[in-house]
Amino acid sequence: MPLFHIFGKKAEKKEERASTKIVDELDEICRGEPELIEALEDVMFLNPSKIEIKLEEAISKAQKMERNQDRLRAAIWYKIAGGLAIYEGNVSKVKECFSKYSKLTGKSLRILKVPEKAVKAAQKYYSKYLGKVKNELNSSLINH
Repeated sequence: MPLFHIFGKKAEKKEERASTKIVDELDEICRGEPELIEALEDVMFLNPSKIEIKLEEAISKAQKMERNQDRLRAAIWYKIAGGLAIYEGNVSKVKECFSKYSKLTGKSLRILKVPEKAVKAAQKYYSKYLGKVKNELNSSLINH
């Protein structure tokens, strides 16, 4: 068995455990309100700090695609923009972006039923989880 295969499996299992932990933390924040998990599960970025595009740029790309009659790409960019708006805590942009996504795709998104509560829950998650990520990164930089 090749050595990279062994390391690949270990890394894959570690990533899977980390992903499960993240979802568990979000579930803990939304305890007692399953509609919040359902509202966020398809639209929220779990670690948006790795996304290199800004909200306004994503909206601009979506509008450009919409003007060019490229409904699919416009919808994708509106969904990305909506996820970034959740991260920024911008409820009005969440409503705007996901409403446009829904209009273009014909899909009803649960987040549009409880946008304020969903954004509030996401913000709790981000402050808790991303704060841990920053602390872990800082300690690993100090220790190495």
